[in-house]
Amino acid sequence: MRAVVTGGTGFVGSNIVKVFGDRHGVPVVVPTNSFVPTDDSYEHAPLDMTDAAAVMSFMEAHTPSVIVHSAILNDFSLISVDRRAGWAGYVGATRNVVQAANAVGAKVILVSTDWVFDGTQAGADESTPPNPVNIYGVLKLASELVVTEGAANGAVARIAGVNGVHWARHHTPRSQDPGFGYFASWIVEALRAGKPFRVWEADDINMVATTSLASESAEMMWRIADRDLTGIFHCVGGESVTRRELALRTAAAFDLDPSLLEFGPPTIDVMPGAVVPYDTTLDASATAAALDYSLPSLAEQLRKFRTQIEEGVLA
Repeated sequence: MRAVVTGGTGFVGSNIVKVFGDRHGVPVVVPTNSFVPTDDSYEHAPLDMTDAAAVMSFMEAHTPSVIVHSAILNDFSLISVDRRAGWAGYVGATRNVVQAANAVGAKVILVSTDWVFDGTQAGADESTPPNPVNIYGVLKLASELVVTEGAANGAVARIAGVNGVHWARHHTPRSQDPGFGYFASWIVEALRAGKPFRVWEADDINMVATTSLASESAEMMWRIADRDLTGIFHCVGGESVTRRELALRTAAAFDLDPSLLEFGPPTIDVMPGAVVPYDTTLDASATAAALDYSLPSLAEQLRKFRTQIEEGVLA
């Protein structure tokens, strides 16, 4: 196996690179944009994902057997006001990847999201019809359709409530957002420094989700590639919680002072004018069976997360 991981310098992508390369010995190539990685354990080269000819040339030059497409235009405000840029950065880039993958005979695994659901479809499984309620969800669903209908060998790996280590950079893009991801690492950093951390709680943000550890989601994607599976998969953990419960259990798992946690609505207008799904819990039992994989509990995810932070290695 030889892999190209788009978005490999991002949060989720860096975990995919780590799992494929370090754990399973897969040669990995990472297309880069503005950020140039210093890690010399994998090959990287510049690429504009919205340039179809450039993407085709890149894949022909590197001849991957699998392309894990995790790259996104990670700016909700921008994709809300500039719909052409959003479409090009998500759907157009995905189409470019699929066309190139078909040309070189590579498998495509698209990293997608629980936000393809509307927040009222609690416990959605892999066959539940999506119903996105904001531009991000729409762009992700459209990208899923490009893969499921256009790829000769394609799979969709939905992730949710993702926390973990960012292996390419010190920090995740934000300390917290209306989604469920990112903020566990920031809780650990703040509480270890004796500083308070405000956990957002409000009716208009994502308040309930199925948690994931980024490296475990990446492990599930590797199994999809290794077993050459197609279709839709929920690459998540086995437990769903509220934001408050995730924060409290993170503090407990890291032996930190929970009294430093504060709870309340966001202090800034984080997604003006956008609807956010409230409950995006997922059922991943069909995925677990297909991958012969035991879905990790939140306790297991946090134990591995602590090992990754403190020892700098995959659990």
